[in-house]
Amino acid sequence: MIQALKPRTRQETAVRQPPTHLPKAPQADPAELAEWCDAFDGLLTAYGAAQGKEQAGALLDALLAHARKRHVPWKPSGNTPYSNTISVDEQPPYPGDIELEKKLSAILRWNALAMVVRANAAHGELGGHIASYASAADLFETGFNHFFRADDGHHGGDLVYFQPHSSPGVYARAFLEGRLGEDNLSHYRQELVAASQGIQGLSSYPHPYLMPEFWQFPTGSMGIGPINAIYQARFMRYLAHRSLADTEGRKVWGFFGDGEMDEPESIAALTLAAREGLDNCIFVINCNLQRLDGPVRGNGRIVDELEALFSGAGWNVVKCLWGSEWDALLARDHSHVLARTFAHTVDGEFQTLSANDGAFNREHFFNQSPELAALVAHLSDSDIDRLRRGGHDPVKIHAAFASAAAHSGQPTVVLAKTMKGYGMGSIGQGRMTSHQQKKLGAEDLLAFRDRFNLPLSDAQATSAAFLKPADGSAEMRYLLARRQALGGFLPARKGQAAPIAVPDLRATAGFALQADGKPMSTTMAFVRQLGNLLKDAELGPRIVPIVADEARTFGMAGLFRQVGIYAPFGQLYQPEDNASVLLYREHSSGQILEEGISEAGALSSWTAAATSYSTHGTAMLPFFIFYSMFGFQRVGDLIWAAADQRARGFLIGATSGRTTLGGEGLQHQDGSSLLSASTVPNCKSYDPSFAGELAVIIDHGMQRMLQEQRDEFFYITVTNESVANPSLPPEAHEGVIRGMYLLQAGSANSARRVQLLGSGAIMGEVLKAAAILERDHGVAADIWSVTSYAELARDGEAQLERWRGGAPAQPSWFAQQLGASQGPIIAASDYVRALPELVRAYLPTDANGLPRQHFYTLGTDGFGRSDSRAALRQHFAVDAAAIVQTYLRSQQA
Repeated sequence: MIQALKPRTRQETAVRQPPTHLPKAPQADPAELAEWCDAFDGLLTAYGAAQGKEQAGALLDALLAHARKRHVPWKPSGNTPYSNTISVDEQPPYPGDIELEKKLSAILRWNALAMVVRANAAHGELGGHIASYASAADLFETGFNHFFRADDGHHGGDLVYFQPHSSPGVYARAFLEGRLGEDNLSHYRQELVAASQGIQGLSSYPHPYLMPEFWQFPTGSMGIGPINAIYQARFMRYLAHRSLADTEGRKVWGFFGDGEMDEPESIAALTLAAREGLDNCIFVINCNLQRLDGPVRGNGRIVDELEALFSGAGWNVVKCLWGSEWDALLARDHSHVLARTFAHTVDGEFQTLSANDGAFNREHFFNQSPELAALVAHLSDSDIDRLRRGGHDPVKIHAAFASAAAHSGQPTVVLAKTMKGYGMGSIGQGRMTSHQQKKLGAEDLLAFRDRFNLPLSDAQATSAAFLKPADGSAEMRYLLARRQALGGFLPARKGQAAPIAVPDLRATAGFALQADGKPMSTTMAFVRQLGNLLKDAELGPRIVPIVADEARTFGMAGLFRQVGIYAPFGQLYQPEDNASVLLYREHSSGQILEEGISEAGALSSWTAAATSYSTHGTAMLPFFIFYSMFGFQRVGDLIWAAADQRARGFLIGATSGRTTLGGEGLQHQDGSSLLSASTVPNCKSYDPSFAGELAVIIDHGMQRMLQEQRDEFFYITVTNESVANPSLPPEAHEGVIRGMYLLQAGSANSARRVQLLGSGAIMGEVLKAAAILERDHGVAADIWSVTSYAELARDGEAQLERWRGGAPAQPSWFAQQLGASQGPIIAASDYVRALPELVRAYLPTDANGLPRQHFYTLGTDGFGRSDSRAALRQHFAVDAAAIVQTYLRSQQA
């Protein structure tokens, strides 16, 4: 039993009052109120249970409407009483074997704890979390035993986003299921050591990139899971409405923490889910009232706050706060003193109560008033200690989950109240330090064993031995039977889908490969190629164009009529531009995802589409086009999560570069996204200068992602500056893809030479500089189009890795292209200098391994400005004059 703290004074234990900073609600006349309540109760009785509630609800609606007509000031409360939403008489019969589930839950708690304890005993810096799963175990297990359906070939399976810090519990279940062994559990957070021994180690959190046959969704960066879950549920509706996949009956379950809901992304899409009626989306918020440092709302109540937030956003809210042991007390509470005390107790106090025993709870909670004390006078201190919160009672959890699963027309959130570190005793239950608790001593391990009545000897318990019931035991038969009834094991990830044929490049982008003399920006070239791809009979329907309220900016408005904008309920109005060629056309089977001003939402939609090959067995090809400054810099965390999830698709960074957007100024001018993209291992980033280059890169990406099914995605920048586009000969295609090719050779007659490297928005300045050098200074300039510094650097590093491994040294593609070239190398970019600097280590070398040529980089480091392109390029010294000057000064060195 946990040692009680020093009792408080009577003044300290007085009934807590509501916060005084809020305006007090007016109070009704008691006699008048009693008369109305009697009449209301009579209505309920007269019509019977079910119909009485319907009639009472209709009456309240009518009275409210009448009050509004009479201009009666009334503000509805965002909160319902601090009690379970599902009453005792509404609870469905529990379908499981409570005793067997209790034994299994205890074993899972132990194994989850044991793997963290053992990992930190071996290496103290490995970390891990015990308290989170301790609070969530019954929530997870009720789902696993009764709700989470797997893909059985008929039902596509539910999708579950697991609270990341509770991942040890999911591993513990997979161990009992036979999907993981002791070797796996013994290598929790020891992936490299495990791999060296031919063993699959276990990642810290859900990481599909590291465990591609196990985890489906990365949730380890808190806040990423909720927004991704909502857009996943929405994308399932999109697939169904467009007749691309059967998602009927499938649910998206998201298990998240109450502290996690402070992340802006966690709540960013709540209104979208309600607006589109996503009743296939169920959130379960584990309200253990604690975050890493302390209470989530010590001086308030997170359950009330979340209830008001979700209900206000249009969600169905189901509260699961009190376990079955409270039912009798609440039934006897005729004066509602218990309900009033709940209503006035803040979360900091609830946490303190959870950290202490029954005697402490009697003194500090129930002894606040004589009526409250009398309510539990018949209970022993041990009985009070056994009063569970709703999130630890499978019966209450099942009732809440069943209600959520059956609800239609709205998404549902289940607010389940739990104790952080439940069952961890004095070292973890409800303690401020619960989240950091990773090491347990012998006495703590023995106490945990005894608390959950686990069949372990002292030696087994103190060594944190893993526990698994014998094959054929009642526990194992039950566990396996429940999953068999629900279609199989979860989580489980599939890595392939049927490949999609890629249309011939000349058919969709012939205009870009063969110059016609008409100036065109790469943005316009992209839109034209996309429009042609959408017309392809096989690939077209699988393309998902995504915009964040910028389609008109990028010249994509013509696609509104061509493929339509997705709207789940269709277009309920006649648009103002109904007669226009660029009609704003919405349709329930529309193809464009118009996400409004929400790059985070658009990226979440992109992720759902880019991983559809795995989650739905239906390969899709999303193109999300956005201001390049508002991509990696704004939603980089979501992009990393997509990379972890092995996304396949295109991110198009428009108006790219620091100087291309001119007057928009500092916040809009991108000089770093390509550098950020280069750090994501499975992102292939390109900065093409011309339409032909862009077309070849897109075609290459489609071949790799749709045909070869490579787990990678492409980030391609495009500009809004119209330029003359040269033809692109077939022999240049390899260089475009690998990152560099010779665009234009300088005059062979000059003895002085320079190698000019250009890309993206600055290629025009490079071409001008070459002309000036040859005309005014007699210098022959070889012009290289660098489509990807990142790909050049990766190739160079790959060659070095081969050499370090004992293979013969081979020059990088960068060094091969420059070959025997002469003169200094000058790289000009509309991005920070660090981008072209990526290739410095792979320059051509002499016999001593030293660079043969000087290498100079020009870039746009610093803040942007509002001005013309010419002024900006002069300011950042990346214009033709700066390139020429760099060459001239190199000759003076």
